Amino acid sequence: MDSTWVVLTALAFGIFLGAAFMIVLHMAERRGSSAARVAAPTIPDGVDHVLEVLESAGVVLDPSNNVLKASPGALAMGLVRQQALVHPELLAFVVSVRRGGEPVDTELSLPRGPFGDSLLRLRVRVARLGTRFVLLLAEDRTEAHRLDEVRRDFVANISHELKTPISSVSLLAEALDQAADEPEQVRRFAGRLSVEATRLAHITNEVIELSRLQARDAVRPDVLVDVDDAVATAVDQNRVIATAKRVDIAVRASTGAQVYGDRALMVVAVHNLISNAIAYSNEGGRVGVGAKVNGDLVEIAVTDQGIGIAEDELDRVFERFYRVDQARARNTGGSGLGLSIVKHTVQNHGGDVRVWSQPGRGSTFMIRLPVAEAAIEADSADDTDIAATDVAPATTATLAVKNRGDRT
Repeated sequence: MDSTWVVLTALAFGIFLGAAFMIVLHMAERRGSSAARVAAPTIPDGVDHVLEVLESAGVVLDPSNNVLKASPGALAMGLVRQQALVHPELLAFVVSVRRGGEPVDTELSLPRGPFGDSLLRLRVRVARLGTRFVLLLAEDRTEAHRLDEVRRDFVANISHELKTPISSVSLLAEALDQAADEPEQVRRFAGRLSVEATRLAHITNEVIELSRLQARDAVRPDVLVDVDDAVATAVDQNRVIATAKRVDIAVRASTGAQVYGDRALMVVAVHNLISNAIAYSNEGGRVGVGAKVNGDLVEIAVTDQGIGIAEDELDRVFERFYRVDQARARNTGGSGLGLSIVKHTVQNHGGDVRVWSQPGRGSTFMIRLPVAEAAIEADSADDTDIAATDVAPATTATLAVKNRGDRT
């Protein structure tokens, strides 16, 4: 009898231990799953698809303020790099929303790129996304704030610049009428009239180009531009003029670099630098065009062997209608808008343009742009891993060319 009770007691104790062990295993599994979800949070369904179609910047951040997903606009604006927000002001809004729970809706100014003075005017909205995530939306309002100022300055400048060729056309038309019976005079005045008409057309085309740059939709922020291709196209556009002036163009650009922006505008910017380098070079001179990758930057430089720029004029060469050499500007048909177009193009792409020069020895203009970073994608494997940012430092390019920008 006693042995029977011992066996039953032992059996009951074994069952109890087995049940307790199973309960402990189940609790450990639940805690492990919970810890895995905390360590590797996943984006709520549908949010990543919404971000992909946003024209404005959209960013989703996890509880540790790491970027889980960023829209193409956020990458193009330079708000996100290496799976983190670049600007501490934006991070401060995220922390505030996470702590207080109240959404933030405000406007602020942020640097457009890692260098240069260009600013982005953004309308920023930050709010909770579920219980653990924070959503940040940023709308670029830069052009809206600049519109009135641009209109005033542009109307004043273009009115002044068009006054001279329009007056010339009027006087030449009057002279043609008075010299109707003198064929030689008619031919001479007609030739001058053609020159002035060409000058007017040139100014008008550059005004249109500059207006496009200052428009709100000047740059598509989610389009990748091959820098080497843009440089090659710009060089080809200047081959005929260079050959006519016996100027040799040396090109060195094979980087494979890409930037976010507008290919046509990039070609125009590089084209202007090269054409100015040719215009301000002496016959038989040499223009250098080069591109290289420098860290996470694309550098494009144009160098000439022309007349150079005085030190006190270096800060003014990018002003609209400013000309270093007025006499040469008249001979080359320069409008003074070329370098202004370059400046606005580069700023719209989040970069800057620099110039070095020595009078009598030539000048070098360099465009610097941030590289295009690969998008942050969510990994769907086991629904536990988040996308690690594939920071593909898309090759950067530096274009070394001596250019005497549109000092005309």
